[in-house]
Amino acid sequence: MGYTFLILLLGWGTCVICSWIGISLKDNKLLYVPFLLGGWSPTIASFLALKKHNRVTGIKNWLGNIFDFRHGLFAYVMPVVFAAAFILPQCVISGFEEGAPFFVIIFMAPMMLLEEAGWRYILQPELEEKHSFALSAIVVSFIWWIWHLPLFHIEGASQYRQNYFAFGINVLGLSFALAAIRKKTGSVWLCVFFHCIVNSLSGIYLIHDNIWGNVSATALLILCSFVSLKIEKGQKAI
Repeated sequence: MGYTFLILLLGWGTCVICSWIGISLKDNKLLYVPFLLGGWSPTIASFLALKKHNRVTGIKNWLGNIFDFRHGLFAYVMPVVFAAAFILPQCVISGFEEGAPFFVIIFMAPMMLLEEAGWRYILQPELEEKHSFALSAIVVSFIWWIWHLPLFHIEGASQYRQNYFAFGINVLGLSFALAAIRKKTGSVWLCVFFHCIVNSLSGIYLIHDNIWGNVSATALLILCSFVSLKIEKGQKAI
């Protein structure tokens, strides 16, 4: 956790300071270097922490643990259903505008690949060793929400000057969904897969601001999370 926020401060902290003095990402492309560094902070911290405690032997072993592609049908359907449960209520309740064309999901998805290497690879499972599933998901959602805070003060970032509270409601629902995927399938890759789908669809369907859309989507995701954990474990091998 300490590694994550130290790298975050170096990366996004630089970008925030630049925004304060009037330099945005659009004005200076070199700012994308610290911007990407901040975004990859959970990824870098994950590897450093696991290597320090001899839980991985190297980058190849670490990546192999993350990208475990071999799962059954249920395991792959679960992230897709959860993504629909998140996007559809917001589109219906809040309304939306068309953003990027749908095929762009192919190019957008790889941009979000490795953030889950920190949150769901290490943090969520370790919290569940001491606390309940629900409490662990809530704690992770709060940390994840705080981690995103600098983006709302970086001119040129997609979250710049958006509603941070409404975003936090979404983060709560997404945290429950990701925790359920991790617990049910044991896979970090499927958490990555879900995160990629959600972020890509959010760029394709530009949802209007409406707090009730956020609340509805989060409530549905939390419900889906608990229901999925009740399904017999044998289902995941289908």
